[in-house]
Amino acid sequence: MRFLLLVILIAVLSAVAEMFLPWWSIAIVAFVISAFAKQNSGRAFLAGFCGIALFWLTAILLRDIPNQHILSARMATLFKLPNHALFIVVTIFIGGLVGGLSAWAGSLIRPRLEVR
Repeated sequence: MRFLLLVILIAVLSAVAEMFLPWWSIAIVAFVISAFAKQNSGRAFLAGFCGIALFWLTAILLRDIPNQHILSARMATLFKLPNHALFIVVTIFIGGLVGGLSAWAGSLIRPRLEVR
């Protein structure tokens, strides 16, 4: 239950942050949330990965479906990918890696933040 809450919190706060800040603000959000959540580093990485992947999947589909996949198809052609769906999967995977690695780093810095 705590893991699911962490994933949803990362996804929602990343969406809010990306409205006002650059795309890399998702890394800051995942880092800060994981620094204060009491999760081990593996679960923190997975929560950051799933949270950002969920957010980017939602954002991409909300923009891509109404325009009949025009932009994603052109970007897939540019990167020499066979279709637009693979481009979307690669994009989500890269975003998930950014979120996962920053959440992992946040969980590793948590012992330094605790007051003795």
